[in-house]
Amino acid sequence: MATAKKATAKKPAKQAAKAASKTAAKPVTALKPIKENFNKTSLVNHLVQASGADAKTVKAVLGSLEATIHASLSKKGAGAFTWPGVLKITALQVPAKKARKGIDPFTKVERMFAAKPASVKVKARFFKKVKDAAL
Repeated sequence: MATAKKATAKKPAKQAAKAASKTAAKPVTALKPIKENFNKTSLVNHLVQASGADAKTVKAVLGSLEATIHASLSKKGAGAFTWPGVLKITALQVPAKKARKGIDPFTKVERMFAAKPASVKVKARFFKKVKDAAL
């Protein structure tokens, strides 16, 4: 009798898994070339049409992606964000530079170069897929 209960308990789970796989998002196929630049609204509209999700969900995903990038690059964060297969964003700490005497490369006259405060540079490196798409 115990084996009969286990067998019946597994059947609904398998049926639910099959139903979930049918309703799961279809794999994204190659899109046609896009001739226009996107602003935030047009990007949301495009993603709604491409994915079939509602606009509220797409806006929430874009907002959470933006917040994740911000938190990763912040002073207390990791200092880098990777979007697998697309890009890697890193924050580089540039130290302060003292004022110095040097030769101006344009006029070849000796002069005093001003001091520069410490700063942060943000660099984005795109992965091979994105670079190949630009060809």
